[in-house]
Amino acid sequence: MSEQTIALVTGANKGIGYEIAAGLGGLGWRVGVGARSEERREAAVAKLRAAGVDAFGVPLDVTDDASVTAAAGLIEDRAGRLDVLVNNAGVTGGMPQTPTTVNPETVRVTVETNVIGVIRVTNAMLPLLRRSAAPRIVNMSSSVGSLTRQSTPGAETGPISAAYSPSKTFLNAVTVQYAKEFRELGDTGILINAACPGYCATDLNGFRGVRTPEQGAAIAVRLATLPDDGPTGGFFEDAGEVPW
Repeated sequence: MSEQTIALVTGANKGIGYEIAAGLGGLGWRVGVGARSEERREAAVAKLRAAGVDAFGVPLDVTDDASVTAAAGLIEDRAGRLDVLVNNAGVTGGMPQTPTTVNPETVRVTVETNVIGVIRVTNAMLPLLRRSAAPRIVNMSSSVGSLTRQSTPGAETGPISAAYSPSKTFLNAVTVQYAKEFRELGDTGILINAACPGYCATDLNGFRGVRTPEQGAAIAVRLATLPDDGPTGGFFEDAGEVPW
């Protein structure tokens, strides 16, 4: 009998993150539900368990070093390793974000969660991921992080944004750098990719999206289950690669 696959999804108490946890749990995996709010986290865990998912709560604030260190320790105690990390937690920073009027603090807070938080969590979990036979890291990005799409006249890329959109471009660039370093270190078994869920109806956008969170979660599940010869350092959506 094969060992149960262990995954951690950040920001998994609602929306796309919850559906990613549900999708991975549906594969028979054991899933850590990472979230700051104890009430929402435990409610999500209870809902997942009621649906037959082997879920457990992971108190996790991606902007806090101590919280992330504690989360890694919890997974160490619970499972001894980590097979899949999905960095889903994110914020918009609030709108409007026109470059000429944006408060620099808005940019800082957005990058702190959407980029630095990903680096903080990934690096804390790497020792556990390196114990896996097939470690996978999925960074939840967005189509608005594509510079090609942002600079294409008429392309649907949402409102002008000096914080959220650039934070996702930054995240994409960081994803590429991780892939390059893993190759240099000989960690070729670690596959890391950025995922674009599409415009999903979540509280992040006031539920204005045209896709369901479950639909948005599908690409993360696909990248989390890549074969050993799968891509790394890429940016993908349901239809295939997203232009940088």
